[in-house]
Amino acid sequence: MTQILVLGATGKTGSRVVPRLQALGHTVRSASRSGTTRFDWTDRSTWDPALAGAEAVYLVPTETLGLPERSAFVDRAKAAGVRRIVQLSVRGLDRDGGVPETESAVRESGLEWTMLRPCWFAQDFAAPDFFLSGVLAGDLPTPTGDGREPFIDVEDIADVAVAALTADGHVGKAYDLSGPRALTFAEALAVIGAAVGRDLRHRHQAPADFVADRIAEGHSAADAEAIASYLDDIRRGEDDYVSDSVREALGRAPRTFEEYVSMAAATGVWEV
Repeated sequence: MTQILVLGATGKTGSRVVPRLQALGHTVRSASRSGTTRFDWTDRSTWDPALAGAEAVYLVPTETLGLPERSAFVDRAKAAGVRRIVQLSVRGLDRDGGVPETESAVRESGLEWTMLRPCWFAQDFAAPDFFLSGVLAGDLPTPTGDGREPFIDVEDIADVAVAALTADGHVGKAYDLSGPRALTFAEALAVIGAAVGRDLRHRHQAPADFVADRIAEGHSAADAEAIASYLDDIRRGEDDYVSDSVREALGRAPRTFEEYVSMAAATGVWEV
């Protein structure tokens, strides 16, 4: 079995990847800023201890992580004996052709690599750092307008990540991951509202106002602007398409938004 380093092990995808790998019998090193194995992108002294002995890495960079840090990490990984990296990336980065800068360090490393490019997560509607407060309030403002997004269940991302980390046949592939149907935010909220018995409203908000609100909530300006930009892509129709990569990677269809909502509602996350 393989020793695998999972970065962002407490995050939305990493927290699901870790138990799946462990269930398959792999040795997993769970790394995060506050975990047993400490890993901090801003503290390079934490990198080598996390990488020691790892044969594969699930790489979860921050939204604003620069190319020098990405390149330096990949160099450290190669020196440590890592042979495979599966990177969580972002959907739509290759619209203009060529290798996206945020993926170049891994893709040009000479290591085995797979890129996971998911769209917005279905779980973001239950995430305190994204849309949960708006859902609970019954009024969710975003810059998305009437744009549609094929929200993906994070469980599907985790399944693809585990397959790419442990099985052959995924090397050199960039998986564009989406759910099976694109929805507007108003339509998504209607699904949630039907499940919880409440009337939930989506309200369009100018990107500048969205950024200001995020900063007031404690987010950095860089992160707030990045999120606003991705949401504005939805408004402009950039994400209004469905991908078949979940089926390509796993041999099955992705979970529907309704399936996610049914399971999430049963946990009480949207109760007020």
